[in-house]
Amino acid sequence: MIDNAVSAAERAFEEYAELSTLKVAAFLDQIAEEIVGLGDSLIKTACEETALTADRLNGERTRTVNQLRLFATVARDGTWKDVRIEPALPDRKPLRRPDLRRTLIPIGPVAVWAASNFPLAFSVAGGDTASALAAGCPVILKAHPGHPKTSELVARAIGQAVNACGLPAGVFSMVEGASPEISLALVRHPVVKAGAFTGSLRAGRALFDAASARPEPIPFFAEMGSVNPVFLLPEGLAERHESIAEGLAQSVNLGVGQFCTCPGLAIGVASGDFDRFAAVLRSRFASTTTGKMLTPAITAAYCNAVSKIGTIGDIRVTTGVGDAPLPTLFETSAQTFLANRELHHEVFGPTAILIRCDSRDGVEQVARALEGSLTATLHGTEGDLRAHAFLLKILTRKVGRIIFNGYPTGVEVGSAMQHGGPYPSTTDPRFTSVGTAAIVRFARPICYQDFPAEFLPPEIR
Repeated sequence: MIDNAVSAAERAFEEYAELSTLKVAAFLDQIAEEIVGLGDSLIKTACEETALTADRLNGERTRTVNQLRLFATVARDGTWKDVRIEPALPDRKPLRRPDLRRTLIPIGPVAVWAASNFPLAFSVAGGDTASALAAGCPVILKAHPGHPKTSELVARAIGQAVNACGLPAGVFSMVEGASPEISLALVRHPVVKAGAFTGSLRAGRALFDAASARPEPIPFFAEMGSVNPVFLLPEGLAERHESIAEGLAQSVNLGVGQFCTCPGLAIGVASGDFDRFAAVLRSRFASTTTGKMLTPAITAAYCNAVSKIGTIGDIRVTTGVGDAPLPTLFETSAQTFLANRELHHEVFGPTAILIRCDSRDGVEQVARALEGSLTATLHGTEGDLRAHAFLLKILTRKVGRIIFNGYPTGVEVGSAMQHGGPYPSTTDPRFTSVGTAAIVRFARPICYQDFPAEFLPPEIR
């Protein structure tokens, strides 16, 4: 199964990599049209497989279609290739400068792993697939076992776009199966030249290690665990502790906490305002009823993680309405947080840990102890930012995106978005998996020296 898919991708690569930017763009636009053409059947199927609401899935389909069209625009424009031209200087002394022209070219067939939590936008035709295809790379998609029928519908739509555009069949293929061995065989296949993954730290690290251990190592872009800390600064809490608590509770519980940017930690200095904030947050968690999680396995992992945290001393626990502990708020001290490494890791689901610090130095100590994350959030005033300038410097080294007076859930798909951060949030913090900059993951630079224009790629002639 994998050999057939990868061999087809290898055969398709020679033709697809040479397509004009207009034809690549037309292909991406056609995929978008085919997905729209699936109509209500796609939403109905995804609802049945994931327990997500129709409203949520309609919004996700819109995002999926829009980002395909956005990458079509990027492919058509071609400026993503970062063209650099230095004309020859034949009279330069002591040596002439040669004519140098640099561009980006497709890296080769790309393996993409679909995510569980976004069955459309981070799945078969999601951002990784769209950006790889836009770069000129065939895609071998490893479907997620949590939504196989949804995956099949979207894969069929892409196949119809391939046929409509007259492209070789190997430009896109999908492999299925829940066994880790299938994923390992795919990432180890010598024809695969890059990989993109969204999921758990354990699975992502296993695939990254396999990609690195190959006789020919390949880049592997994994998005994994992220706690997305929120820092509660004094003036901000004094002005609007209740609205911050309301917004934080909504952000944690959005999508049953199954977003990669779900805020898992909230940190501040103990005070009367902090206590009032904590009381509101506690009340919101206690009165919240969330929906079902995506799969029974995800629910079991969540309950197991929450149970383990609950056994740690000096932790207050507040749970929501219902049989399962959904959602869960933990409260503890900075000392307890620093002494227990298990509190530093993501719990995938609607959970937050509220950390009381004795002082500003304590807040900075917690910040320095954090692992890499996709995001960090600061709630405060401009005066707070001036007073906590060193905290801001710490956080720029810890995350890929810093939010002021907002919430990390809700990731804009655009040219300036950075959805990636230091390990373990991703395996390479230099890149993003959301937004148009994601395309450069699947390209490599090549420089032509002293070549006649006839033999150069169009963009550097």
